[in-house]
Amino acid sequence: QVQLAESGGGMVQSGGSLRLSCTVSGGSFSAYPVWWYRQAPGKQRELVASITRYGDTNYADSVKGRFTISRDVAWETVYLQMDSLEPGDTAVYYCHNGANWGQGTQVTVSS
Repeated sequence: QVQLAESGGGMVQSGGSLRLSCTVSGGSFSAYPVWWYRQAPGKQRELVASITRYGDTNYADSVKGRFTISRDVAWETVYLQMDSLEPGDTAVYYCHNGANWGQGTQVTVSS
């Protein structure tokens, strides 16, 4: 059974950085795109970034130039490097492979 697990969240000040990791067990990311989503309190879940099996990436306009999605060579971990964080980035961040979701990791950015 494929399971996803996010890690790396925490609390940072505005302008700081965090790197989130999404690790897969019971399978591999090599056959699917992987998406990072986030959900802030009282808001709908929104797409943040994606990476295809070929390594092509895409970003929400709100994070372009600040966030970078990447993966390890073994396709077992997908990362989300988040720089120049803003209070508006505060949310629970989830990874998704088209069929499974992780439990989420909380990111809190203070001003």
